[in-house]
Amino acid sequence: MFVYRGSTALITGASKGLGKVFAQTLAARGMNLVLVARSAEALQALATDLAGRYGVESIALDADLGDPDAAQRIAQELERRGVQVDLLINNAGLGLTGSFLSHDLRKKQSEIQVNVHALTALSHVFGGGMAKRGSGGIINLASNASFQPLPYMATYAATKAFVLSFSEALQFELAGTGVHVMAACPGPTATSFFDGVSTNVSPKDMDSSDSVVQQTLKAFDQRKVVAYPGRTSVRAATWLSRLLPRALVVRIAAMASGKMGLHG
Repeated sequence: MFVYRGSTALITGASKGLGKVFAQTLAARGMNLVLVARSAEALQALATDLAGRYGVESIALDADLGDPDAAQRIAQELERRGVQVDLLINNAGLGLTGSFLSHDLRKKQSEIQVNVHALTALSHVFGGGMAKRGSGGIINLASNASFQPLPYMATYAATKAFVLSFSEALQFELAGTGVHVMAACPGPTATSFFDGVSTNVSPKDMDSSDSVVQQTLKAFDQRKVVAYPGRTSVRAATWLSRLLPRALVVRIAAMASGKMGLHG
């Protein structure tokens, strides 16, 4: 089992939602923290609170993962401080809803930058150090959207399919090094993800952030490669793409998006 106490976790998107819950949960386990997000004030407040509450070291790094150089800048700052990352949680993500052509191209490119490029860069930068030391872990937040095309969240689902595929392949490559890689594929979760989005999904139909985090870390401790930290119905939905023709899968996914109110 991964040794949490005294180790250091880097969590992206740490100022709210799942990232914040990961930070709180790991601090309670005695982990030191590197918290990364754009919300400098909220991030520093969280870092100060967790350090005081649990007696851990907690560093707040204000960084925009939409910047192609963000991963290198984070690594350089941590090297300057002498901080070693033992667990990387690539939690930050963007998800634009509505038709693909309704969005400014730069926003779609930013979505890909954060969900794919930054995650890949951070995995490379910190995974390399873990492999050399012979220990460590990487948890990449994918989604139940990883398993099929999703009209009206086309780019988001495609980026999460990358995260799932990338994580499975990376774990195979790192087998035997002491570094464990896992993709977590939650379904709709009661976070700020849907803030500002016209959706018909009620919070009672979503999994709680605490439940998703606890199930994700349990799966990580069990050395699973893919985790499904959600209700059974969410897991069952991922089977459709393996059993049905893809054209039918796309139509079903489009109906689900429409029912959720994500089409516009």
